[in-house]
Amino acid sequence: MAKVEIYTWRFCPFCVRAKALLDRKGVSYSEYAIDGDEDARDAMAQRAGGGRSLPQIFIDDRHVGGCDDLHALDRRGQLDPLLAA
Repeated sequence: MAKVEIYTWRFCPFCVRAKALLDRKGVSYSEYAIDGDEDARDAMAQRAGGGRSLPQIFIDDRHVGGCDDLHALDRRGQLDPLLAA
């Protein structure tokens, strides 16, 4: 099973949607709730190639983007193979 990491703010609706998709797929993930922690957000942005919006999602250390990107991968049938790796 792939290693999935997601940077979130606790009450961000896009974060909730992304986690709901992962939950529906039965995927376990590490969540980093970085509410108000600018140092953590800076570290996330560096890892995400400058992306500062939330959520930022990584699968096996590969940056896949945010909520819309995750859902787009799923619609194209490309998410399940990534998660199964």
